[in-house]
Amino acid sequence: MAASSIGHQIHINVNSPILLPLRTNFSSLSFTFSNARYPLKWNHIGCPKICALPAVSIIASGSSREMLPPALDSSSEPPAIFDGTPKLYISYSCPYAQRTWIARNCKALQEEIKLVPIDLKNRPDWYKEKVYPANKVPSLEHNNEVKGESMDLIRYIDSNFEGPSLFPDDPSKREFAEELFSYFDSFYKAVISSLKEDKINDATFDSIETALSKFVDGSFFLGSLSLVDIAYAPFIERFQPFLLEVKNYDITTGRTKLAAWIKEMNQIEGYTVTKRDPKEHLENYKRRFLSQL
Repeated sequence: MAASSIGHQIHINVNSPILLPLRTNFSSLSFTFSNARYPLKWNHIGCPKICALPAVSIIASGSSREMLPPALDSSSEPPAIFDGTPKLYISYSCPYAQRTWIARNCKALQEEIKLVPIDLKNRPDWYKEKVYPANKVPSLEHNNEVKGESMDLIRYIDSNFEGPSLFPDDPSKREFAEELFSYFDSFYKAVISSLKEDKINDATFDSIETALSKFVDGSFFLGSLSLVDIAYAPFIERFQPFLLEVKNYDITTGRTKLAAWIKEMNQIEGYTVTKRDPKEHLENYKRRFLSQL
């Protein structure tokens, strides 16, 4: 099975030997399996770039990191708008924007989709006037149009750009994915209510544990990494440190699937490069929620 080069990441599901691209940087290549990391081992079968591996979901990632541009504020000049280059407008601190950023990274579109961070506390006027009248992030400029709404955008990025699919072909997994997309708002509202109250509703995170138990072919919601994981990760990233320090509530206690999911997500470079310092999340949530008590 041939693996196509997609920058610094190669996503493949294999059940036969794999032909890796010649320009792959093997010195920094590693394979991430569903539950552990393994060193790369080559079978000597006549070609140094062919290896035989079992039927597993693999992500190969390089060590190169994207140089992140500074956030643009009211004093910043706008980028060249509608010049044919797709642009993803985000905020580094916004979980909704983080979704789209992760999707872009996991499809290895760093060179194809330009990242344009916006300072939400000091937004440039041109963003509302010339780019996105809703004046929110994320938004995506593509094909002379600008689209918004994070859940729609992660689907759009997956469907309209090259790279590994982040949505399964299996009908049962697709159906479950739609259920989890629909459930997100209820999950979010339930957690936010808990943040404002003294008592944590265990059922909120129990539902995530149950969802992660449905498919046994990996630690992710649908077995392998998908848009569902990308939709939930930025929010659990923020909930976990606040609940632990302020409410003394560990969301992983008694939830082995959730603990394994968090560990696996933290092995995905396309996600980890988008993460903020947990202390930053903690301080933001303290200002947001403790002032209301």
